[in-house]
Amino acid sequence: MHERVRDAMIFSAICIALVLMAGLAQIARATDAGQVSRGAELAAIGDCVICHTARNGPPYAGGRALRTPFGTLHASNITPDRATGIGAWSLKDFSRAMREGIARDGRHLYPALPYQHFTRITDQDMAALYAFIMTRQPVRAETPPNNLSFPANIRGTLVGWNLLYLDKAPWRPDPSRNAEWNRGFYLVDTLGHCGACHTPRNGLGAERADRALTGGEAEGWDAPSLRASSPAGTVWTVDALTQYLRTGFAAGHGAAAGPMTAVTEALSTVPIADLRAIAVYVRSGLPEEVPPASAAPAPSDATLAAIQPVFTGACGGCHAGDAPMARRGIPPLSASAAVNAPGPRNVIEAILHGIPWRDGASAPYMPGFAAVLTDGQIVDLARFVRARYGRGPAWTGLEDQVRQARREGGS
Repeated sequence: MHERVRDAMIFSAICIALVLMAGLAQIARATDAGQVSRGAELAAIGDCVICHTARNGPPYAGGRALRTPFGTLHASNITPDRATGIGAWSLKDFSRAMREGIARDGRHLYPALPYQHFTRITDQDMAALYAFIMTRQPVRAETPPNNLSFPANIRGTLVGWNLLYLDKAPWRPDPSRNAEWNRGFYLVDTLGHCGACHTPRNGLGAERADRALTGGEAEGWDAPSLRASSPAGTVWTVDALTQYLRTGFAAGHGAAAGPMTAVTEALSTVPIADLRAIAVYVRSGLPEEVPPASAAPAPSDATLAAIQPVFTGACGGCHAGDAPMARRGIPPLSASAAVNAPGPRNVIEAILHGIPWRDGASAPYMPGFAAVLTDGQIVDLARFVRARYGRGPAWTGLEDQVRQARREGGS
């Protein structure tokens, strides 16, 4: 009898243990899934897939060419393939690369990977990012060799670069600001690495800390200042900035183009609370008012009349004020930040390369005309839209800038 009781008690204990173990496993799986999901959101804020995916290539498998003043870099494969990716990397290896720019094998990584921003990512976010990356589809893909000029092609020079420009101090909130503002500050300064494009750089390719977020360049496009009024003449609001980040378009400001198109596509998957926090932080650094437009001589009416047919043929179907596409949400050129910018670079790039189609998204689209229009016609179009729709003086040096944009290829 006692043996039966003993056996029953043992059996019950085993059952209870199995139930507890199953419950713990379920909790672990749920925690892992939650961490991966959070990592996906953080990767979208950091635009990881944009840089680490070649044109029409597998996600995160690397190979994308990144133009720099020192030559061309190729983004590495960050899928969990053990041979050509980072499948053999531990969380410690991953964190070291992200925070110090040093790979698992000890190689120094070029600061095109903005580890000078990522060094301030929290441990929790770093672990979530690692969990997400390590659950991607492994892809065997060798990274093409870089093509850099001397001495940038010597990785040892990055030791000195890091000594000069890598600040490993942890991110700290501003105690005088609320939680939403500090969340936006954190995302902009660390994961979002907005300064990588929106801050000018010095001769060694480092961001100028004294001019943070005052405007820079990215892949042949001008990245506007996040500390100055909109050149379109409309004051940014938190709601408008949030909408722009989520959809790539905001009424009164125009549409995202160039590298920012892919950024807003990635951000469309991010929780709205994070986007609004970013908008709150960015808006806090912008002026409250837009200065009046500066007046300057524009092309003569005869010149504009001569250019009008080119505009009507190439652009009028969407951008003319009474066109059907204009009534369906195509932003008016008068509200375009590019048309009202101090320089013509972004208008030239937009005419040449357009704004890509985003499958399944209600977002601006524009075909490119690089293969259709001559350099002279592009110059005429840029001159026409600036004179007819812009708020500032006529652009100069258009011919040289169109030739340069053709040579560089844009994106």
